[in-house]
Amino acid sequence: MATINIEATKTQARELLNSRIKSVEELVHARQRVTDLKEQLAAAERDDKRAYAKATRDGWSPEELKKLGLEPAAAGRRRKAQAKPADAPTTSEPSIDQDN
Repeated sequence: MATINIEATKTQARELLNSRIKSVEELVHARQRVTDLKEQLAAAERDDKRAYAKATRDGWSPEELKKLGLEPAAAGRRRKAQAKPADAPTTSEPSIDQDN
């Protein structure tokens, strides 16, 4: 019967674990970057909304701003649409009779 070297086996196991740990570290860094960028985007969208409101308070009409290519940010409109629960049943949908 062959002799198993416990130290060599432990070393090989650690090398395997280290490569797996490295991939998880990379995933954590990527996820943190996504989180950071989402926070930066949210801040930029807030700044944009404030600047648009200030422009309208300073006398610019929404139509004038639109002609300049400065429509209200679409992100604000999207967020409102996403606030609705997706799986809530609506009264306008017909019920499905499963017995047929």
